[in-house]
Amino acid sequence: MSIVVTGATGQLGRLVVESLLARGADPAGIVATGRRTEALQDLADRGVDVRRADYADPASLREALDGAERVLLVSGNEFGQRVAQHTAVVEAAVDAGVSLLAYTSAPHAATTPLLLAAEHAGTEAVVTASGLPHVLLRNAWYVENYTAQLPTYLEHGMVGAAGEGRVSLALRREYAEAAATVLLEDGHAGATYELGGPAVTLAELAAVVSEVSGAQVAYTDVPQAQLVEVLVGAGLPRPAAETFADVDRGISAGELLVPTDDLARLLGREPLPTAEAVREALAG
Repeated sequence: MSIVVTGATGQLGRLVVESLLARGADPAGIVATGRRTEALQDLADRGVDVRRADYADPASLREALDGAERVLLVSGNEFGQRVAQHTAVVEAAVDAGVSLLAYTSAPHAATTPLLLAAEHAGTEAVVTASGLPHVLLRNAWYVENYTAQLPTYLEHGMVGAAGEGRVSLALRREYAEAAATVLLEDGHAGATYELGGPAVTLAELAAVVSEVSGAQVAYTDVPQAQLVEVLVGAGLPRPAAETFADVDRGISAGELLVPTDDLARLLGREPLPTAEAVREALAG
């Protein structure tokens, strides 16, 4: 079986490849793709088939997906370009006649007003219209989205606009393991999985980060408009600041809360409790 993982030079895609290998998948049957194949040399040294693929280069996608049976489309990060780029991957998958296309999406993508989910909704529509057997992996927020900002939190504290809203969190590797399960097992075509771990408020998360790191991190809640200005002041372009401030609005409205056990079922175990997940993320 030939399994193609797009975006393998990124953090999630790389972890999916590692999870496939850890589960005993034949390295020669795994195709790891990315724009910078030199970043995948260690995988090539382990027998993985490394191919160049650029979401903005349809010819490279057709070559990368040649012979593919199952494909994981890891969503890109070029905001404003993603639907067109993802469409090119879907079209290459159609040409290759793949038996399963999995896509990493966002919680409640088809119905949420979350700005960050709009391109995911557009991509899901393209995937569905393709006629390919497919599965939608709607990943909630990563623990690492917060723990990676620990230096900023230590200097300025955690500032947000999420109120008492709860966000479902899991480690990036847990989402990767779930994706690997879908790629290796039969019976997932047609499924939409809402994936997330334990749910916490940002104030609770700040307390956990403080406990695990041994440093005091306080959470300050501000209006959404004020959070935009804070993020702009920190160097984010205004459109990005507005998008990320809208994430907190979404948390306050329950739009990043995933009240399902889909992730646990795909993992075959419960996701790590928040404190353990934060500890692992900070150690990493």
